Amino acid sequence: MPDLKQTRNHLKIAIAALVLLDIAFVAVLVTPLAGSAESRQTELRQLWSNLKSRESAPWRGLDKKVPKAKDEIDAFYRDRLPSGYSAISTDLGSVASSAGVRLSSEKYLQKETDVAGLERVEIAADVSGDYLQLVRFVNALERNKLFFIVDELELGNEQSGVVKLQIKLETYLRTS
Repeated sequence: MPDLKQTRNHLKIAIAALVLLDIAFVAVLVTPLAGSAESRQTELRQLWSNLKSRESAPWRGLDKKVPKAKDEIDAFYRDRLPSGYSAISTDLGSVASSAGVRLSSEKYLQKETDVAGLERVEIAADVSGDYLQLVRFVNALERNKLFFIVDELELGNEQSGVVKLQIKLETYLRTS
């Protein structure tokens, strides 16, 4: 059977501690430590005002941001996305020749996207050259004016200093 006297004493101690804690909180609220009710209300209004201004900050100037974003998207489509396969092939050829590598085959696979006016083009190409030239080629592709995404690189064997590289990349064609 549990000792009820001991349990009662523990409860008395816990209740006394809670009462003392309540008295301390009331004392802090009434003394100048917490400030007057008016100063707390003023601080609350100021903090609420700051919160409202932060929440609305991203929406300020939205009427100017949306047309600017549309213009930037149009410029990206116009300047960085080709309108035909010939532009892709020409650009890959010029990047390859400037890097000193040789393109031996290019295969294109066109796929639809969820974005109106764009079609994704997957490109698989075989490239050969020395290792440094291949590095330059990949770096030039990533920095090219036309938008290329390098998806996969597979180094082949080396024969007399010539390394073969199979590269898979993608770009997007403007359809409208």
